[in-house]
Amino acid sequence: MPDSHHLLLFVLAGWLLNLTPGPDVLYIVSHALRSGVRAGVVAGLGITGGCFVHIAAASVGVGALLATSATAFTLLKWLGAGYLLWMGLRMLLARAVDSSLVQKADAASPERATQSLRQVFMGGFWTNVLNPKVAIFFLAFVPQFIAPGTDNKALAFVLLGVLFNLNAIPVNLAWALAAAWMARRLGAVQRGLQWLDRVAGAMFIGFGLKLAFSDRPAP
Repeated sequence: MPDSHHLLLFVLAGWLLNLTPGPDVLYIVSHALRSGVRAGVVAGLGITGGCFVHIAAASVGVGALLATSATAFTLLKWLGAGYLLWMGLRMLLARAVDSSLVQKADAASPERATQSLRQVFMGGFWTNVLNPKVAIFFLAFVPQFIAPGTDNKALAFVLLGVLFNLNAIPVNLAWALAAAWMARRLGAVQRGLQWLDRVAGAMFIGFGLKLAFSDRPAP
């Protein structure tokens, strides 16, 4: 493990990276705006769960395979791009829904609310798992903070990866809280949820196209 100075640098870098807007942040914010803070938090937890999959995969060499194999990277890249495009199209074609009515319906039917939150969680999970650039990111970022003389580099990688993911939870929570707070206080946001779906859908399509036409990072 790095010394205290490098560990603090690792934590701060992780916070800055997680504050950067991207598909994950958009997923959290869109659900928090539409369905409240609980949906935003669950979306963030789903994304964190997906990151744990990448950490586990990198520790057993799958991440290295994606970094060195054009075929493996391309296959997962197209799966991820297809999933983002599907989510974007679904948002673009969705009918406007009053979030207050959705929350009242969820309160009246706990089973429906649980199912809805499960779908939100799995959506965030797969958004992250099917993005090969997340695996490449961990392979590029985490090893920089592992001391050259470390005896068990694989264990150090896993521990730092877990720390990075846990470190991201308060940032994701902050995104969800901020979006839910804004939705409660800005009537225009509530009235414009249909446009929110359209904008978010277009952005997801943009992220999907960007991923589809991206090149494999040089090993």
